[in-house]
Amino acid sequence: MKHFLHKLTMLCTILIVTAGLSSCRSSNIPANMQAIAKASVKLGIDIGPKDNHKLYIEAAKWIGAPYRAGGKSLNGTDCSGLTTTIYQKVYGIKLPHRAEDQQKLGTKKDKNKLQEGDLVFFSSNRNKKRVAHTGIYLKDGKFIHASSSHGVIISSLKEDYYKRNWISGKRVVQK
Repeated sequence: MKHFLHKLTMLCTILIVTAGLSSCRSSNIPANMQAIAKASVKLGIDIGPKDNHKLYIEAAKWIGAPYRAGGKSLNGTDCSGLTTTIYQKVYGIKLPHRAEDQQKLGTKKDKNKLQEGDLVFFSSNRNKKRVAHTGIYLKDGKFIHASSSHGVIISSLKEDYYKRNWISGKRVVQK
């Protein structure tokens, strides 16, 4: 069954890319599978049957949202506004809006022990000890965040900037 669902997800992804979402809708593929496939393409992440589909579908909605200091809507958000809103919608958890306050929550996790939904925290180049940025870990070293220069994007923990400014990962949602 696991293998079948993975193949079905990949098939729908291929259909979306090559023929558009309308081709997928006209078949007998369930609506949730369509949403997962669309999210997989938009996020550039292979979403498996055991992954938190609600997290990935919600994250995909935010890609491209503009950056706005203090914001937390699709019309404009900052990094902590993004994490606050996604956590509320996906997990029903209210996080404080400030990244520094979010970092005080949960259980600290090493970078190599992160799981989907964990919060990730970074410093700025100016002050290596102070939390200046946050995002939500997805999988395969990738996380979603609101960049002040690019809006909501997916980045890799392997990028030099994020390696250099890593502070911690935190698990707020117990799995």
